[in-house]
Amino acid sequence: MADDAPAPLTWIRAAPEDEPGPGPWIEIAFGEGDDLVYLRETSDPGNVVTTTRTKWEAFAKGVRAGEFDHFAGL
Repeated sequence: MADDAPAPLTWIRAAPEDEPGPGPWIEIAFGEGDDLVYLRETSDPGNVVTTTRTKWEAFAKGVRAGEFDHFAGL
């Protein structure tokens, strides 16, 4: 999706705080007044994709539960 994100969004970098360098990292923003979560990569900030808050919350619960640990070695 092209950069259809509403302005302004507060982007949160999904990386350890002590991690040096620019990434590339995933950045996440939560839309105000809508049900969308916006995601982009630091190396391509104009390419924004969206998901719903419900789907994002299900994904985050799965991460915390270890459902994606098998990807960690890739």
